[in-house]
Amino acid sequence: MKLTKDSIAQFGNLEILAKQVVEGFITGLHKSPFHGFSVEFAEHRLYNKGESTKHIDWKLYARTDKLFVKRYEEETNLRCQFMLDVSSSMHFPKDDSKLNKLEFSAMAVASLIELLKKQRDAVGLSLFSNEFKLETPAKTNQAHQRYIYSELEKMLNKDYQLEGEPTQIVDAIHHFAEKIHKRSLVFIFSDMLDGELMNNEEAFSALQHLRHKKHEVVLFHVMDKAKELELNYENRPIVFVDMETGEEVRLNPSQIREEYKAKLSSYQSTLKLKCGQYQIDYVPTNIEEGVYPVLLQYLIKRSKLT
Repeated sequence: MKLTKDSIAQFGNLEILAKQVVEGFITGLHKSPFHGFSVEFAEHRLYNKGESTKHIDWKLYARTDKLFVKRYEEETNLRCQFMLDVSSSMHFPKDDSKLNKLEFSAMAVASLIELLKKQRDAVGLSLFSNEFKLETPAKTNQAHQRYIYSELEKMLNKDYQLEGEPTQIVDAIHHFAEKIHKRSLVFIFSDMLDGELMNNEEAFSALQHLRHKKHEVVLFHVMDKAKELELNYENRPIVFVDMETGEEVRLNPSQIREEYKAKLSSYQSTLKLKCGQYQIDYVPTNIEEGVYPVLLQYLIKRSKLT
């Protein structure tokens, strides 16, 4: 489903909306090349060659032509932690109809939590900019999940309109890596617009720190592809404002587009390379494509962990 600010306002409840998104996503899986991720994935896992066939669900095999084993309570013990960048740059674009990067990320996290609830996995949420705004442990109980939904809902209700707050993802990741002691699946949502990260190669050690602590990591690099990656603006002088520092510059985008795209592409390539070296899943995420690609990435990641 296409998520707009109007569609979100119509639901009025983030948890209900997330359920609708997940139901649509699962329905779509049956019509796609990824139909092997059955709607029953919440109660099953893929059969591993060599293990007992005692718990194979043969009825499901007849429908999917794939071997699934019935999953039991004690098997669902993933701890999933979400790190969400709430700095000022995440409020781009300022548009009355489309979701900005922060609103998109909040919706993606809420939808992922719906999938995780079906697996009975523990979830925790951390919000950061130049400091941590919220840190919760990973838990499975409904009260905890509803609290997380309420915090995510604040982003859709403009309660996190932070002005002049820079991204300090390097410090945030180091802090997080030291604080989370139990091995977890960590999802990071950020536009990665941290000056230190972009200019200092040593800062990539923060990502390595997470892997050193044995966490599995998926980095969703959130962006508005047309505006931020391709610099798709009118061919006329425009005043650009840094949302984190307030600094302004007036220029014609067409005059710098190629040089800008080359530098940004180089930065992304370096980021992707470093993540690959540290065995971190790097996922460029365009907010215009909706949350389904994010959900699919989770299922692919989970299939590798079971």
